[in-house]
Amino acid sequence: MSKDDQSIEAETQSKGLNAPRVTPKDIEANIAGEYFFTADQATKDCPQLEPLRLLTFCVLVLKNGFTVTGESACVSQENFDADLGRKISRQNAVSKMWPLMGYALKERLSA
Repeated sequence: MSKDDQSIEAETQSKGLNAPRVTPKDIEANIAGEYFFTADQATKDCPQLEPLRLLTFCVLVLKNGFTVTGESACVSQENFDADLGRKISRQNAVSKMWPLMGYALKERLSA
């Protein structure tokens, strides 16, 4: 969970906003698996260009089997850090979960 998500969750709770909503805990609870790789690992049949090593992907497999992806691209080899690339790509994947889970919650509430 990102620091921004934690801070927004804390503010939401402090204001007593308790209506049905998606929480960071809900997001994390819906992740069944997470997988990371760089583009050079995924393009075995393509020319292995150096920039492909700087592009990190995260694939989140959700509990219902749906997948969400995120990516992180680094401009220069000197700044590439695998851990940071994984963190950023995961954060980008998680950001795609919010509207999906919000829609699913709204569907349940409207039934």
